[in-house]
Amino acid sequence: MGIVVGVVGPHDLVDDVAAICEEQPGVSALRLDYDHESQAPAIIEAHAAAVEGWLFTGVVPYTLARDADVLTSPCAFVDYSGATLLTALVRLKHEGLDITRLSIDTLPASDVTDTFAEAGLPTEHLRMLPHRPEMTSKKAVAFHRRGPKHPVITCLSSVHEALRDHTHVLRLAPSVHSSRIALRQLLLTAEGQAQEDAQIALGLIEVDNPEGLLREATALGGTLAAFRGGTHLLVTTRGPLHDATGGFSGLAMLGRLAAHNRVVRVGFGLGRSAAEAESLARRALSRARRIGEVAAVLSLRADTDIVLDSVASAPAGERNLSALARRVGLSVSTLEKLLAARAAAGGEPLTTREIAERLAVQQRTARRMLHRLELADLAERTGSLTSGTSGRPLTLYRLML
Repeated sequence: MGIVVGVVGPHDLVDDVAAICEEQPGVSALRLDYDHESQAPAIIEAHAAAVEGWLFTGVVPYTLARDADVLTSPCAFVDYSGATLLTALVRLKHEGLDITRLSIDTLPASDVTDTFAEAGLPTEHLRMLPHRPEMTSKKAVAFHRRGPKHPVITCLSSVHEALRDHTHVLRLAPSVHSSRIALRQLLLTAEGQAQEDAQIALGLIEVDNPEGLLREATALGGTLAAFRGGTHLLVTTRGPLHDATGGFSGLAMLGRLAAHNRVVRVGFGLGRSAAEAESLARRALSRARRIGEVAAVLSLRADTDIVLDSVASAPAGERNLSALARRVGLSVSTLEKLLAARAAAGGEPLTTREIAERLAVQQRTARRMLHRLELADLAERTGSLTSGTSGRPLTLYRLML
């Protein structure tokens, strides 16, 4: 089975990097270009389901996507240090420019000085603006303009466009060598993820009536067998369980079984061996018993337990926020604030910024909360609004708590 790599970057770089990806047997590239690097997070969100890994043509779009917390698949970026920077220096030298007096953005200062040292070049007259999360293309342009009239090396197409009519500016493009190294790193990471997905997932199930269990096991790509003391054993792997639980957030089979049973308790263990998975499943089932008559728990290594879903007794028509809180991994007070935010908005969709402001948290934290609610079908995206700045659009969410 092949792997689809999403290649993200400016128009003129994506095709070259994608072509290098497609040299590798079993790899196909999805070309995803942008007009400005700030569009990278939205591209990732829109195409996440279509790829098994992401390869960015540079560190800036990668950092923007990482900081936006939208990366859910293995990823790598092409490093412009080393061979790419040396190629640029040779080109500038051939053009008759002084390569010991340069203004350079984005690249780590240590990588620049190491490259110059290897080439036997002095560094005391270099001006460097390493990439930081708060760095923008406007700040980079201002940095280059306020210094001496040095030739500029930039990694940003937007900076190149802003400066090319005013000074000598060279925009770095990923070298073939650097692109191949980044692709190799991505494929190794993706292979490690695939091995993790093959981890054994073992479930111990207590149920009054086993009717329907075989169907549920088949849906999880697993097998079902009788276990000790009337308990049933379900064996599958991490990948199918992850998908069926919406990223380990809820277990739909619990509700289906609970419709015909008074008691449904499920304990899943995820381990690197059958023995480890069984030990963890026993721990998970023990905690499910403590929760109530209908509950499901996933136990991982390092003493980590995740309540996949639970149902506790409550008066008819009354919402059980404690059960919802355990299900999505948020506090009851957070859910109460979200309900208040929805009520204040009259049930209309809210932007991530509005939710962050109402809960007094950072937008990144708000996006994480909404992602958990979305996986549990308690929130849905209804569109986006431009933020009024050069930043990423603000996603609109309808809360369905």
